[in-house]
Amino acid sequence: MRIGILTYHFPPEPAFIPGSLAEELAARGHEVRVLTGFPDYPGGHVYPGWRQRWRHETHNRGLTVRRVLRYRSGDGDPRGRAASWLSFAGSAALVGRRLFADVDALYVYQPPATAFASAALLRLLGRVPVVLHVPDVWTEEARDGSDDGRWAARVRAAMIRTYRTATVVAVTAPSLRDAVVAAGTDPDRVRLVLNWTEERIFQPTAASTAARRLVRRDERCVVMHAGTIGARQGLTTAVRAAAALGDTMDLVLVGSGAEEQRVRGLAAELGADNVRFVERRSPLDMPELYAAADYQLIMLRDLPELHRSVPAKLPAVLSCGVPVVASAGGDTAALVERARAGLSCPPGDWASLADRFWLAAHIPPPARVEMGRRGREAYLREMSLSAGVDRVERLLREAVAAVRPGESVAEVRSGAQRIKLS
Repeated sequence: MRIGILTYHFPPEPAFIPGSLAEELAARGHEVRVLTGFPDYPGGHVYPGWRQRWRHETHNRGLTVRRVLRYRSGDGDPRGRAASWLSFAGSAALVGRRLFADVDALYVYQPPATAFASAALLRLLGRVPVVLHVPDVWTEEARDGSDDGRWAARVRAAMIRTYRTATVVAVTAPSLRDAVVAAGTDPDRVRLVLNWTEERIFQPTAASTAARRLVRRDERCVVMHAGTIGARQGLTTAVRAAAALGDTMDLVLVGSGAEEQRVRGLAAELGADNVRFVERRSPLDMPELYAAADYQLIMLRDLPELHRSVPAKLPAVLSCGVPVVASAGGDTAALVERARAGLSCPPGDWASLADRFWLAAHIPPPARVEMGRRGREAYLREMSLSAGVDRVERLLREAVAAVRPGESVAEVRSGAQRIKLS
């Protein structure tokens, strides 16, 4: 097929899902055309060595990437973010009608940043079959003191418009389906496609001597949290749970974030010398660090929007065959429990988490290995790159069949070419 992809972010930005999908579809013989912006995430400034210009197109083995201008949001304040999203929508609409006129199907990766561009393009392209991939719903996080909610309402309205217009809507977590259906989407058009991870990095491995020295100080059980130390994680709960257990186990926090000083301060206040901090590491180092610990901790606060999300760390951990302790609700906990890949408890409850930590420390090593093996099997079966791209590929074909029943690909292209010439 000829497949169009619309995405706000794309490699070299950390946009793994649309990037790996485009590469894999091209490797499977499809002609893939990507419409995106110039790389500027997360700092809001175009990467060194890049310069925004109107005609920027690259070609490589069936993969074409067309980049369009967008306002550089700088420090990411709500007004700058609005200008960036709207400018991308304008540029994408100008270029997309011609770039995507003769595609067989369009795949749209739609976090909120893509909402206006996808709404505009779907109006312009008419009968082009569309698979809309929704990684999250709009939670009005863009509100600040200068906005009375109108900006959030506009973004939500644009997203809902695309939910209702798309031929098929793919969601990344089971509970997201309920949110999308509640927004007015026909439930028969909603499908589940779980996120995959960077499998060239996250594979089962043995811990190096250096990794063990960094993570362990003796043979006691080590539970590791690797990633952002931010408001969504609620890691003060984990510190309180670990402090209650003394020398039964170690909690090792790898990474940094806005809440790091607060979490460090609580550990010091509680005298929790079994809580240790390791500075942020490269993703390339993480599989060995995972292997040096006994469990990986998945933490999410008790917020409705987090109940319908699966953090990117979970598929990475499962792919590495490492057992999990999950302090989370909704889809994250359900996935861990269904795979029998570890232990779980309700979010925000330090006493329950302390109980899970104690149990984790007393589970024999062979049983921990078995948890990791089951998690790895679940990843390969339900969440791998191959499984995910298989599902997206089927959805693209399903979208074509739904919009143009009885038409061959050649007939679809012939009609699209007439539109393009006119």
